[in-house]
Amino acid sequence: MVAVPEKRLTVVMYHFIRDLRNSKFPAIKGLTIEEFGGQLDYIQTHYKVIGWSDLADALSTPGTRLPPRALLLTFDDGYRDHYENVLPELVDRGLTACFYPPAKAITNQQVLDVNKIHFILASAPDKSPVVSSLFALIDGARSEFRLESEDYYRHKLAHPNRFDTAEVILIKRMLQRELPGELRGRIVDALFRRYVTSDESAFSKELYMDAEELRAMREAGMHLGSHGYDHLWLDSLPPPDQEAQVDLSLRFLRTLGVAGDDWTIGYPYGAYDASLLGILRDKGCQAGFTTEVRLAKIGEDDRLTLPRLDTNDLPKRGDAAPNDWTMRILKEDASL
Repeated sequence: MVAVPEKRLTVVMYHFIRDLRNSKFPAIKGLTIEEFGGQLDYIQTHYKVIGWSDLADALSTPGTRLPPRALLLTFDDGYRDHYENVLPELVDRGLTACFYPPAKAITNQQVLDVNKIHFILASAPDKSPVVSSLFALIDGARSEFRLESEDYYRHKLAHPNRFDTAEVILIKRMLQRELPGELRGRIVDALFRRYVTSDESAFSKELYMDAEELRAMREAGMHLGSHGYDHLWLDSLPPPDQEAQVDLSLRFLRTLGVAGDDWTIGYPYGAYDASLLGILRDKGCQAGFTTEVRLAKIGEDDRLTLPRLDTNDLPKRGDAAPNDWTMRILKEDASL
């Protein structure tokens, strides 16, 4: 039976891709270079990898549809991993992808709080001392801030998800959004200095791409999009602050040569709300990628809230049997 063009799209999200075994932080959550290559082998066996221009046409041009088993690769956070380990592999395979760097990390050579938290956790195999340090710092700030008890925070936040233990989720949520902003920053900085390094600038230069490397990515055919300015939970901000985050990010993208009518966003933490969507529509955003775990339906889903699978949702070996996510696509393809 002959397959016809489909509107179902698999979007895959990546973060760290590095030589983990020889890294200073082997516990950081990511793919090894070998696993990434193996996953691309798997993807190219079972899917048709498309680029942003293909998706843009399908979203905007009546009658244009995606090929069967279409898949889009996306990479968040602007890591140097993407320039050193991902770009050569994509170029060798003739593939393109979408990359979402947070502007502040590149322009200010600062380590984002989200990454400080990643490396704090990766530096401590036993998370109990980190939790103890966290609550000791909270106790020292109770005269300045209205704060709940440790039991309250544990009961509210310490619940495992499909990737993290209860302790890890407790640390992440406390430091990402639960505590007052000023206190969060203070505690994250203190823990980063204690567990990781006191030289933030040098660490930042090692962790993130610089502007010239991002321009080289674009010249190689990669799509660069917005990931906010500070990598904040954008749904937690009032509309004026949401707009400021978007504007600062767009100003940064313009310096990289991104056209004002051809930009997309990968939401930090996958977080958005109605006011942010309105701002993005007004500013001409062409597509938005969330962290909702499912397959996208082009033409049915809102183009600003497209879902993504995590890299861990697909096998990392080219000879692996099709998993459940892939079988859904293959069965649809066979029925056409």
